[in-house]
Amino acid sequence: MKLNILSTALLAVSFSMPAYADSGSTASDHAPIGVMADHRHKKGEVMLSYRYMNMRMQGSRIGTNSVTPEEIVTTVPNRFAGTPGQPPTLRVVPTDMTMQMHMFGAMYGLTDRITLLGMTSYVRNEMDHVTFQGGMGTNVLGNFTTSSDGIGDTMIGALIGLDNRKKAHREVNAGFVLSIPTGSNTFEDDVLAPNGMTPTLRLPYPMQIGSGTFDLKPSLIARDRFGDVSLGAQITGTFRLGSDEGYSRGDVGELTAWMAYEPRPWVSLSTRLIGRTVGRIDGIDPLIVAPVQTADPDFQGGETLEILFGMNLLGQEGYVRGHRLAFEVGLPLVRDLNGPQLETDVMFTLGWQKAF
Repeated sequence: MKLNILSTALLAVSFSMPAYADSGSTASDHAPIGVMADHRHKKGEVMLSYRYMNMRMQGSRIGTNSVTPEEIVTTVPNRFAGTPGQPPTLRVVPTDMTMQMHMFGAMYGLTDRITLLGMTSYVRNEMDHVTFQGGMGTNVLGNFTTSSDGIGDTMIGALIGLDNRKKAHREVNAGFVLSIPTGSNTFEDDVLAPNGMTPTLRLPYPMQIGSGTFDLKPSLIARDRFGDVSLGAQITGTFRLGSDEGYSRGDVGELTAWMAYEPRPWVSLSTRLIGRTVGRIDGIDPLIVAPVQTADPDFQGGETLEILFGMNLLGQEGYVRGHRLAFEVGLPLVRDLNGPQLETDVMFTLGWQKAF
């Protein structure tokens, strides 16, 4: 149903486009919609944006190998074994997770070289689990779902131009962003324990929306255009400043590169690769104790490589003039996870942007 609505919207915008460009602005002036803080604005210019992201994870992986729930509950030790009520191996296994994020952003050209930016989000997570009965064996006791939703962390920062603007479509920018911990990391929900009870517990780390820490997010991005083809690359990092609730999430390093082809000034088609490394959690939340892989700080992070395909559309006249509509779909190529850990199967981003 969502794909049908998206297709209708894209067709409606496409049919309203003329076959010529207006005022020199083209669809590939912006990077694929999944790339954040890719461009700066002229002095006094404001841009508003909205992105909807949906990510689906299903099945578990240890390193590069997929594992079944039965393998996990019979072979993977429970780090909390010895604590009252905790079995020697994991007994609860997440089977799939959906994360939905609504992101609202604004950019402002303080000068031609410095652009200020801010972004906040609303996040909803859902995770399905299977619980195995007792302290051993593969008899299934039942299934349950946990959820969390709320305001995510807030980002503020600036892009600083490093290029001299001798070429209209070339940009080299350094980004300096601070993530403020406005999202909660203390969500609770009811779970199904191996003994059949349904206690209310603090949810494991992947279900917490906020990082709990101030995070520094520097970046460097370069974009250029050669005729109908544009190229770009961005490197970003996330560095945790301190800890909260007894832990901090792992640092993140990310490198992405893309190529976009513009058959008409109002449309561009892109292919993008993104490599990401995420560290394990440092420390532990003493209230997150359960025989499930998501409660173990060591079963977090890893290395991934993904490929994404996208489209940018730019309105040229009438009521769509200046409005940008874009989408991107991503699939995994390589997943080497500190597991057992849920693996990402598909991600989708739809976005709108408008400069004033």
